[in-house]
Amino acid sequence: MRRFTPFLLTLGLSAPAFAQNQPSTTPDPVITKMVQDISEKNLRSDIDKLVSFGTRHTLSDTKSKKRGIGAARNWVEDEFKKYSKANGGRLKVEQDTFTIKPDGRRINRPVVMANVMATLPGTDPTDKRVFIVSGHIDSRVSDVMNATADAPGANDDGSGTVAVMELARVMSQHQYPATIIFVAVQGEEQGLYGSTHLAKRAKAEGWNLVAMLNNDIMGNSSGHDPEMKDDTHLRVFSEGVPATETADEARVRRTLSSENDSPSRELARYSRLACKQYVPNHEVVLEYRPDRFLRGGDHTPFNQQGFTAVRFSEMNEDFRHQHQDLRTENGTEYGDYAKFMDFAYLRKNTGVNLATLASLALAPAAPENVGVLTAELTNRTQLKWEAPKAGEKPVGYYVLMRETSAPEWQQKFFVTDTKADLPHSKDNFIFGVVSVDAEGHESLPIIPKPVR
Repeated sequence: MRRFTPFLLTLGLSAPAFAQNQPSTTPDPVITKMVQDISEKNLRSDIDKLVSFGTRHTLSDTKSKKRGIGAARNWVEDEFKKYSKANGGRLKVEQDTFTIKPDGRRINRPVVMANVMATLPGTDPTDKRVFIVSGHIDSRVSDVMNATADAPGANDDGSGTVAVMELARVMSQHQYPATIIFVAVQGEEQGLYGSTHLAKRAKAEGWNLVAMLNNDIMGNSSGHDPEMKDDTHLRVFSEGVPATETADEARVRRTLSSENDSPSRELARYSRLACKQYVPNHEVVLEYRPDRFLRGGDHTPFNQQGFTAVRFSEMNEDFRHQHQDLRTENGTEYGDYAKFMDFAYLRKNTGVNLATLASLALAPAAPENVGVLTAELTNRTQLKWEAPKAGEKPVGYYVLMRETSAPEWQQKFFVTDTKADLPHSKDNFIFGVVSVDAEGHESLPIIPKPVR
């Protein structure tokens, strides 16, 4: 079987032109610095503050200033406002409220919920792209309807919430052509209500939502057994077959066997590469499932609305410290306390999010109408596409290539035209095309469709 070492190749360019037009291939020092600026101390203190609210159950108190979901939401909002004030008011902070009626399952009365959002508007008025990063603010114990017992929710999902907060603090110190939304959603434990509301809003309002990163249970590096400790890997889950796939799209997918190249799966691969570039001694593990076995999360409603979305989770969940009443049985302590978390690990996982988000938000928009020509039978591969119609003009494009059995892209070819003629057969390889700027920021890959 063939094995390739990734390398860069130019097509149709002389050596001087290549030297003049080639994008940077070194990590962006600004992104490197932002990842370094993520504070383990802040993550720890923010978790302690969230836990101090006693419970953040979706049906808990909203009037108290010290206990319950209302107090927690208000505190996160205030923190977002502090970050905004420190950076010239760049963040638009709000609580997006909505009412959920009794559902006969986990909502037993009408409930006013709120997603706490901090929006960092893009600087390019022609660039309408939006990126979302989320964690869920609510918590629970063993009985999902118990809204009064202490439910610390340190790791599930205080970890995702404080990661989003720290991302907002660090990233709002900089500007991006595209818009980034940092959000702590409510109602995940009761039925993904906050994320469903936000996904439907994005669909109804026609957002050009390019990618959504969901962070849930990402701050503990140890499983049930001591040998299960893993503080150097982070799982990313992504759907293979899009939830909104049409009959025509399914036909093409079956013909090409392209179930491993959905937009969400390309986002997962992108995050893995961003980790390699910017988070030392850490690795993103591609999980070819939409979520953990028979489970779901806040990225799921976005997939259901047709958006590209993935979930980040720690390698080894410890179920003694997840969805548990606070107790000790047979010498084993149960409960989602901060003392069972690994904040150095959480810091690295937050860095993966930052590297992915910043790389995408700084990159040009993806190429459009990417196609592979099929009019003639040939052992070469001819591709064509169109430049993005809005935002920054790319300095060029990378054509990506990998064997059909390879999980990751193996080669990339730089071109400045909107077409490429490769001496490699489309029978044996999968191709993708990305836009790239002079600093080397790449868009998400677009998989070509057959065209004549």
